[in-house]
Amino acid sequence: MKKGKSSPAPKNTDEYLAAVPEPARSTLNKIRVAIRSVVPPEATEAISYGMPAFKYKGTLIWFAAFSSHCSLFPTASVIEAFKKELKGFSTSKGTIQFPTDKPLPTALVQKLVKARVAQVERKKPRKDRKP
Repeated sequence: MKKGKSSPAPKNTDEYLAAVPEPARSTLNKIRVAIRSVVPPEATEAISYGMPAFKYKGTLIWFAAFSSHCSLFPTASVIEAFKKELKGFSTSKGTIQFPTDKPLPTALVQKLVKARVAQVERKKPRKDRKP
């Protein structure tokens, strides 16, 4: 759950999830499992911008809990590519909101993550970045 300034920032995804009340915690755990099931084995979990993220050749995807929904942040281009399949969900430029009172569309989450992985795989590395 997004926290106020007084709460210490979580050090890892498990700490983040421990602070999230139900039903959002269960939804986030399902998102986490769905992401983990399709990312390359060398992908790692991290906290980025105060939210859980998966990293693979840079930050791959973020996910977070809010008061009445959980969000997935797969980047604007992935959302644009799947806009027909995302009808019925609240979206913004880089965010998809999943209500915590409805079943998570796990197969859709996996498709979005696979598309994001493919996008990262196609990207040419910048010469000024360290590997």
